Amino acid sequence: MPHDLRRTRRYRGSRYCGWGQVGQHRKSGSRGGKGFAGGHKHFWIQTVKYNPNRFRRIGFVPPSSLKPLPATINIGELEGLAVKILGTEAMKNGAELDLTEVGIGKLLGRGSISTALKIRVDSVSTNAKSKLEEAGGSIVE
Repeated sequence: MPHDLRRTRRYRGSRYCGWGQVGQHRKSGSRGGKGFAGGHKHFWIQTVKYNPNRFRRIGFVPPSSLKPLPATINIGELEGLAVKILGTEAMKNGAELDLTEVGIGKLLGRGSISTALKIRVDSVSTNAKSKLEEAGGSIVE
């Protein structure tokens, strides 16, 4: 019948208990160091798998890279958006379209526009501004 004390009892009185000469299996050298020692060297695979943030990059990040870019819309998409928000009757009467309420921060110049619209937005490209003014519209500050 197997029991727990067989190996322990067998090694009573012996000097090294099956671990060879002096020093083998004695201190931390047998397991590669204490704690996280060797995490950047011989235990690198373990570091990557179980503690990936240990050697992460910490330091200065320029604030300009953290600033989110404004949401944009092209001038070619503007008439469709104006119909959804204002309706066709209000567009004919020259109502003002506030893009900041919709969450759009910049108007870009790709596409074309045929309706004269008054638009309120934080920033406009020069190409978009000229196309809007050609159609009879304007930018409201």
